[in-house]
This record gives sequence, C-alpha cells and structure tokens, in this order.
Amino acid sequence: MKYIFSLFLFIVLFSFDAKAQYANNIDRDAVRRHIAETEAHLRFLASDELQGRRTTDPGNDVAARYIAEQFRRYGLEPVEGADEGYFQRIPFRESMPAATASIEWAGQTYEHTTDLVALSGAPFEAKVEAVFANHGWVDEESGHDDFKDIDVNGKVVVVLPGTPEDQNPYTVFRAMSKKRELASARGAVALIELYRLQFPWPYFRKYFGNPRLEVAKTDSLSAADNLPYFWLNNENEEATAQLAKGAKTEMMINSSGGEMKMKSSRNVVGLIRGENPNLQDEYVILTAHFDHVGVGKQGGGAYTAEDSIFNGARDNAIGTAALLNAAKDLAHRRPDRSVLCLAVTGEEMGLLGSKYYVDHPLVPLNQTIFNLNTDGAGYDNTDAITIIGYDRVGVEDVFDDVVQIYKMQIIADPAPEQNLFDRSDNVNFAAKGIPAPTISPGVTGFTEEVMKYYHQAIDNPEGLDYDYITRYCDVFTMIARAIANKAERPQWKAGDKYEAAAKELYGDQ
Repeated sequence: MKYIFSLFLFIVLFSFDAKAQYANNIDRDAVRRHIAETEAHLRFLASDELQGRRTTDPGNDVAARYIAEQFRRYGLEPVEGADEGYFQRIPFRESMPAATASIEWAGQTYEHTTDLVALSGAPFEAKVEAVFANHGWVDEESGHDDFKDIDVNGKVVVVLPGTPEDQNPYTVFRAMSKKRELASARGAVALIELYRLQFPWPYFRKYFGNPRLEVAKTDSLSAADNLPYFWLNNENEEATAQLAKGAKTEMMINSSGGEMKMKSSRNVVGLIRGENPNLQDEYVILTAHFDHVGVGKQGGGAYTAEDSIFNGARDNAIGTAALLNAAKDLAHRRPDRSVLCLAVTGEEMGLLGSKYYVDHPLVPLNQTIFNLNTDGAGYDNTDAITIIGYDRVGVEDVFDDVVQIYKMQIIADPAPEQNLFDRSDNVNFAAKGIPAPTISPGVTGFTEEVMKYYHQAIDNPEGLDYDYITRYCDVFTMIARAIANKAERPQWKAGDKYEAAAKELYGDQ
C-alpha cells in the first residue's frame, strides 16, 4: 500500500489538474502495469541473452538497440548529428595486455601480474637508461612542462601518476593516454608510471591486467600506441629518490607486447523538446550507463560453469530502467526545458561513453544547465535513496520536496572516503562545469548486502524488490521534471572545485 499511496501522490501533484476526479479512484491496474513495465525493462537488459552487456560486444549492441526503440516508441525526437537519429557512435581501440613482462631495476625484478602490469605496446627487450620526468605532464596553457631540460630520446621515462595538480583516480586514468603520447613524441622507448594510488594494488592490477578500451582519435594505430607502457608497484623508495635526483640508472625490460584492435560502441540519445519557448533552448541531460562487464574472466569476479554471466541487474539495469521510465513520462507531458535522455556505454571501462559525449556534445554544453545521473551498486535500504552531491549542486529543495512526497530518506554520501562523486558518469559533465549529481538506490555503505552483488555473477533480475525499484524510478523522474521546470538555473555551491569550470562554461549567463 505504501507504493500505491506514493504513486497516487505523484499522479495528483504532477500528472493531472482535476485532483478531485481521482481522489477516490486510484487506478490499481495502472499501478500494476507501471511496475510490470519497469520489471520488463530490467529483466530484458539483465538477461543472459545479453551476455553481460560488455562494451563493443554484441550484447551491448542489443541493449543499445532496445533503448533506442523505447525512445522511438515513447516519441522522443531523433537528435541532429546522431547516427540513425538515436545513436552516437564511438570509435574504440582495444588494448590486450602483454602475456609476459618483467623489469629488472636496482637489484629487484618485477614480474607481470605481480608487481608489474604491462598495459600495451610492441614487444620489447633491451637494457635502457631510465630518466625521471616528475608526472610526465605538459600543460600548454599554464606553460608547465615536466620534460623541460630533460633528454628522453632513446630512454625509458619513469613518472608519477596523475598531474602535478591532481592525483585523484579520475585524473590519473584520464591522463594515461596523453602521457603515452607526450613521451612517445619526445623519443622515449618506454613509459613507466610508479603506483601511488589510495586503493589496493591488487584491484588495479586485476583491472588493468584485462583487455582495456580507449577512445580512438584516429582509425589507425599511432607510434604512441606501440610505446611499451607499464605500471610498476615499486616500494624501493631509495632507488626512486636517486632516480628523481638525476642519478644514472639502467633497466632491463622484457615484454612480449600487447595487441590492439579497432572496435566501436554506441551511446543512445533521444530529445524531449521543452514546452516553454523561453526555456526550451536550455537542456537537462539525464544519464545512465547501460554497459556492464561481460562473461567469465571478463567480469573480473568469481563465477561458476553454471553462472558465468555478469548480468548487472543492479549495476546498472536499474538505472537504465529509471532513464526509460523518465523518458516515457517526460515525453508524455513535456516540461518547460528540453530534456536529453542519454544512455551511455563504456562506463565500466573508465566512464568512456560520457567522456566522449562531453567532448562531442549533441546539444550545446553552455546551454546544458544540469546533468542528473543514475547509477548504483545495489541497495540495502528500501526506505531511502542515495544522492551523491546532494548539497553541491544547488537543488537541495528539489531533492527534499520530492523525497518527502514518497516518505523516504536521503543518504547524502554513504562513503565520503571513496570520492564517489568522481567515480560515475556525472563527473565528466561536472568537469565541464555542469552541475551533475548521481542518484542511486538506497545504499548505507559498502555493506555485505551491497558487495554480495556488486560486479558479481549472481547480480541477476531474480530477487529484486520491483516495488522499491519502481518507486526509485519515479523519484528519479520527479526530480528530473522539477529541475527542468525550475525557474532558476541550478548553481554549484560556492567554493566547489567545479565552480571555476562553470564560470568558464557559462560566463555571465
């Protein structure tokens, strides 16, 4: 009954003008159909037939087609500049790590899959001089150049992770491709990053020891793609300190080399044109990633012969169902501002689909006033929703009002030490200056109940609380509608680290 009452409030407050007509006539069949449709979306997206929806695999393409056809069915407009109207094709380069690799340095031997990860590059076997280049970073705007006065030609370049200004995981991973290009352009024969991150090395090694995807800038491989590239978990601080001081040292590097292939995947986009002519040129973008991690060894977690498919029901078929529900409702009764529904691929590979979108936007970024992202690892509290960035993006009133209607609680950030704000697709919009929180099902932390399913083969559609999931989807829809109708444009909280990017993006708007 709690859900029926909540849905009734939603109908009364947001969908119909004649409140009295429905006050004593709740359409329970409509409620059941609504829950059933949500469940149908989720069961299809998390079905075995889609084989874990891994980016560039056939199951991912099927999921993209399903989402596009729902957009078409709901009446969303095709987007100018998109393929077939509803797709944004992304060229990818898949890197297969080396099968074997080792580095001998300062009396120690580092082996691939233990203390060393050979990410990519051509086969290499040689003893070469090593040079230290700080973070291996060049910033043309500020004039910063870690290679200034350093001769790296014919040498292996050893660097620290991230950039001089930022070493959070998002920046570290985003910098990897550029660092390889910078070192290769200066004649380096190999690149090594020294592991200095907060989360455990075994997780990093496991993730990057598997095939990886990068957005391809061209349709062919470059010299930088063939540069041998390693991450080294080196605890020999004395050797590192001596290298940083300019001491001459040599390394024996032996790598069987990795393999690269060109592939592609697609974001899915659909437009709901705003009703208010004075606001319809402003956009709210709703995002959810629909990819997951695949099958068997691809998944990176435990599996059995009986269940080897990482279906990703909680991560992120729930979020994708929420996006589809919002698309249907908002297209049926359009809000004041325009809404772009964007289902992104490649999140599990490093937030790649959303990064590609913000670099190749289909509506102007400076007319995009908000990004509402939905993503999650699961839930352990069905009386709550989690809002990462609750007090950072200037719409606490909207969050509070909508959640109060549903008699639910808000969990603002269940694990501040994990920096969750910067670990989903919203961060790519935030980095451009767009206010961008992530809405998730109710999570109190990385509890046993959550981790039981997160990136595990047992994360299947069976056993989900579809009543709660449908309420969650409705909350997401209501928040989206309220922001799209809000008279004032949302603003970052004063002093937020993304406020400067917003000022650059929007100027005096």
